[in-house]
Amino acid sequence: MKQYIYDIYDRARTIIEPVYLRNQSDRTKAILAVGIVCFFWGTTWLASKKGVQHMPALQLAGFRQLFAGTLYLIFFFIKGFRLPTKEQFIQFLWMSLLMIVINNGLSTWSMKYMPSGLGSVIGAASPIWIAIISTFLFKETKLNITTVVGLLLGVTGILIIFSDYIDDLFNSSFSMGVLLNVIASVTWAFGTIFTVRNARHVNPYFSLGWQMFIGGIVLLAVSWFTGQFTSPAQVDINAWGAIAYLVIIGSIVTYSAFIYALKRLPAAQVSVYAYVNPIVAVIVGALLNNEKLTLIITTGTLVTIVGIYLVNTGFKKEKI
Repeated sequence: MKQYIYDIYDRARTIIEPVYLRNQSDRTKAILAVGIVCFFWGTTWLASKKGVQHMPALQLAGFRQLFAGTLYLIFFFIKGFRLPTKEQFIQFLWMSLLMIVINNGLSTWSMKYMPSGLGSVIGAASPIWIAIISTFLFKETKLNITTVVGLLLGVTGILIIFSDYIDDLFNSSFSMGVLLNVIASVTWAFGTIFTVRNARHVNPYFSLGWQMFIGGIVLLAVSWFTGQFTSPAQVDINAWGAIAYLVIIGSIVTYSAFIYALKRLPAAQVSVYAYVNPIVAVIVGALLNNEKLTLIITTGTLVTIVGIYLVNTGFKKEKI
């Protein structure tokens, strides 16, 4: 849900206006919060990778989202928020299906078949899909030179990375993981576009809580009816550890830091996390999970990130 929050914030400033810094102490804390987001969100890919080794992927994603969503909703109800209207609930439902059930469900599932670092790079490439879909399908934007260069670099970077996985591509399991992650990334792009166009005048964080809660229930139901469900009493402790990490660190601590930073720094500064997360994921995957990290993969990752940055920069120029 990370890029979604940033997109909503950027388009719906009537909901949350940036509060610019009043003193150096606030600035230091806000920068530290961005650092927390940059690092810990990058580690969630490995946590998912570890979790799916001991629990069916959709079940893992379902428990994560259900627990995190429940905690969010409890917080908002304590703050006096009311139940959503029928129209809002329908909006939360379709947003949840796109952003949680399909995107998070498939990206978590893909971790069963592919390295976490590679998955993070594919996931981070969603702005490239947004640019392609917005330009050629919805015809809402035009490509400028910055965006075109970004698209070319992004695609080139991914091809460079996969040049180091040529043999793995002939492995059906690896290919399945890549396919699931690409579908998740494309779905995220569609969800972001639809959300920015339709989800206005709704507190994005309250909406996020409902999306997680609804998505968690749907994912667990799908896991149950497809036979990909293990009795909680029989689940390995490592799976519960991964879920606890994803809920507490990946959803609560990091989102809190994200919100704190977003209220005290310009959104463009906070968005740096999107470029740092894949780097963290690749390094952490190599150090803690013995994932491949070669000069080719490093070069491809950096080229892809530069491409993503240019795509985002080009889109901002079109909005001005």
